[in-house]
Amino acid sequence: MNPAQPPGAFQRLRKNPLALISLSLLALIFAFAFLGPFLFPTDPHATSQDQFSPPSLAHPFGTDNNGRDLLARVMEGARISLLVGLSGASISLVVGTTYGLISGYVGGTTDSLMMRFIEILYSIPRLIIIILATAAFDHRFKDWLNSHGHTLLVGYSKIIILVLALGLIEWLTMARIVRGQVLSLKNLQFVVAARSLGQSHTRILLRHLLPNLTGIVIIYLTLTIPAVILDESFLSFLGLGLQAPQASWGSLLADGAQAINPVRSHWWLLLFPAAIMSITLLALNFLGDALRDALDPRSSP
Repeated sequence: MNPAQPPGAFQRLRKNPLALISLSLLALIFAFAFLGPFLFPTDPHATSQDQFSPPSLAHPFGTDNNGRDLLARVMEGARISLLVGLSGASISLVVGTTYGLISGYVGGTTDSLMMRFIEILYSIPRLIIIILATAAFDHRFKDWLNSHGHTLLVGYSKIIILVLALGLIEWLTMARIVRGQVLSLKNLQFVVAARSLGQSHTRILLRHLLPNLTGIVIIYLTLTIPAVILDESFLSFLGLGLQAPQASWGSLLADGAQAINPVRSHWWLLLFPAAIMSITLLALNFLGDALRDALDPRSSP
């Protein structure tokens, strides 16, 4: 069986300065989001009289219109946006990889029908699908959670539906990429030999084809995460995503945009969420490019 990754991929990644910088920035962002609250234990929902206070020692990122500490809210927004991005991309990974494997391996009429279905889904605006999914299932999902005793999850029902909707939308490109790779791999000698030995289709898919797709899947996963984060932020910016008092990068940007006016600009409300979000998205995209170069067999010495 062909190796899943070319030799020296990790060494090439280590020699790429952009990859090292991106990994370092992502490590700092994750530490900021998940370890920061232990170092700065401030309630992101606690209001005070210090409305629109500029950055200071007491409030390093300033406060918002309700006197809430912006640093604590940016940490909360980072946690939610990163979890939504990782969860949505993981769903996209599983659905898209499975769909593409089956479509490319079976081929023929089945492959054509499966690809036509993807083209139909591509023609439907993603925003409409997410709005319909949220409107149709949010109330029913809350009732289901209450009836089964999961009252603690009721407040997160919209987040869960948003993650599922984003994950079930972003898989389309993944499926097409995986399908194209399978079409080029399934007629190679190691797959033909596996069929000649009487191995089952499931074993061929999981033991021979899937390992050889690891590189391309990892690369596209790193590019799907920022796409999901952007979609969630855009929806929250429009007021269609997370609802107050929960915060994500999109809702924080929406609050910051509303606080900017010709009379007085509360710049910190927009600067800090936008800066953290931009650094994260840039690092993920640069990391995806570095992984593509490192895992490309044609770059092997």
